[in-house]
Amino acid sequence: MAEVLVYVDHVDGAVRKPTLELLTLARRVGEPVAVALGSGAAGTAGVLAEHGAVRVLTADAPEFADYLVVPKVDALQAAHAVLSPVAVLVPSSAEGKEIAARLAVRIGSGVITDAVDLEAGEQGPVATQSAFAASFTTKSRVSRGTPVITVKPNSAPVEAAPAAGAVETLEVSFSAQATGTKVVSRTPRESTGRPELTEAAIVVSGGRGVNGAENFAIIEALADSLGAAVGASRAAVDAGWYPHSSQVGQTGKSVSPQLYIASGISGAIQHRAGMQTSKTIVAINKDAEAPIFDLVDYGVVGDLFQVVPQLTDEVKSRKG
Repeated sequence: MAEVLVYVDHVDGAVRKPTLELLTLARRVGEPVAVALGSGAAGTAGVLAEHGAVRVLTADAPEFADYLVVPKVDALQAAHAVLSPVAVLVPSSAEGKEIAARLAVRIGSGVITDAVDLEAGEQGPVATQSAFAASFTTKSRVSRGTPVITVKPNSAPVEAAPAAGAVETLEVSFSAQATGTKVVSRTPRESTGRPELTEAAIVVSGGRGVNGAENFAIIEALADSLGAAVGASRAAVDAGWYPHSSQVGQTGKSVSPQLYIASGISGAIQHRAGMQTSKTIVAINKDAEAPIFDLVDYGVVGDLFQVVPQLTDEVKSRKG
């Protein structure tokens, strides 16, 4: 059976959820072969095998931590040369998309970004994407070379599928460009205790209707009751009410959770572009004519300052 390369996104051996989703998709088109790089790479084998990786190629070198994406591209190119896979799957993060683009250029192939589904086709893997702010769904495939595909988080379920997960060392020769841009310092991001926005299964967002930074506390309370991430519209971010790192939209982050709750957000196209692929969308807005109600699965016309606290209390009572 054809093999599918899966780039492993991990932190010191702790595999992030989007990689496990990629393994689910990879099994639809071939046998997943995971490529884990950097510190702790060998420690990823157990969880990767549990989720379907038949082989785990590992490499550790200072270059993976000390420099930017080029060493990782070198490693994926080496893995591609060894295996000749039917596809290469990469998580659709900012770094992942740069890795995918550089790899596609090197191996003379096409690249598909922000796929939300993947299926086997007679002429190669077929990727589903959302286009024009998710107003259209497209299906496409790469017609030349090995498809390099980045996949949005939450596009597939995490499914256990025990496999051999045989660990093998990947030999990597770094290119001259690998050491061109050095990382001189790192500052750990302050943890909120909430899930990463782009990976969360549930996202609760606030917009202009929240009417102040101090009022985001009620958005956070609902999010915490649901174990959700907190997002914000561009209007709220521009007003200084919430950090830019939490902005959802065309100029912010794209999310695709199982549940998206929009509170006090009108639904401008800029915001819709970042969340329209969510599986279930709920909106709370006192303006019954707000554009977001054209998009949602469930809508509540009401004052968010009354509705959101009641919803939070109801969630807590049911969980309690």
